[in-house]
Amino acid sequence: MERLSSLQRRGVTPLRVIGLLGGMSWESSALYYQIINREVQEKLGGVRSMPCNMYSYDFGEIEVLQKEGRWDEAGELLGNMAAGLEATGADAIVLCTNTMHKVADHIEKRCKVPLLHIVDFTGEKIQDAGLQKIGLLGTRFTMTEGFYKQRLIDRYGLEVLIPNDEDIEVVHRIIYDELVKGIIRDESRAEYIRIVNRLVDEGAQGIILGCTEIGSLLRPEDVENSQVFDTTELHAKGAAAWAMELALC
Repeated sequence: MERLSSLQRRGVTPLRVIGLLGGMSWESSALYYQIINREVQEKLGGVRSMPCNMYSYDFGEIEVLQKEGRWDEAGELLGNMAAGLEATGADAIVLCTNTMHKVADHIEKRCKVPLLHIVDFTGEKIQDAGLQKIGLLGTRFTMTEGFYKQRLIDRYGLEVLIPNDEDIEVVHRIIYDELVKGIIRDESRAEYIRIVNRLVDEGAQGIILGCTEIGSLLRPEDVENSQVFDTTELHAKGAAAWAMELALC
């Protein structure tokens, strides 16, 4: 409150503070920071930028917990750090990853401030587009487990299509072996395009890029016959809009 009052006395409409929980991977977390701050500057002008605090994990630590199925342990780590971000003054938590929303409940239990859930910004955009059947790309965890798909089904009434078992492994491997390391290969883009086209042939009206690194590989122009929903962009822009609500009134 002291910070807000001080800003208002100087004629600056305050923004809410976002707590960014990142590093999973740092490649996508960097995009979050860029997108959020560009949104603020475009909407508010001048030299305005987003007040935010970030904790960036060593993804090597998280990846081991994922591989070994130690999700509760990972959830405890993220929940503790989210609570730490709240203690530094964050008004909301943004988890800069799709897959780790599997442990979103750990964060929500530890924090009084809201978690701005990545699926909700994506689901709302798909609803606004009037689509019913959607294809989902992401890590194996995101594509095959219920924490992501079921939220799309239950809250937004969508039918969610995923690749076949063989293609799931292709998508997953490219994410972990290449994209999280910043490696972009034309051959991998061709594989993703092939998989997307197969989902479209099965009836997908749009494609969710359900891993925050996929947007660096698969571009909208690569998918000419279907609408693309880049979760990194939707999540970051949605969080920025939330933080700017008072300033845009």
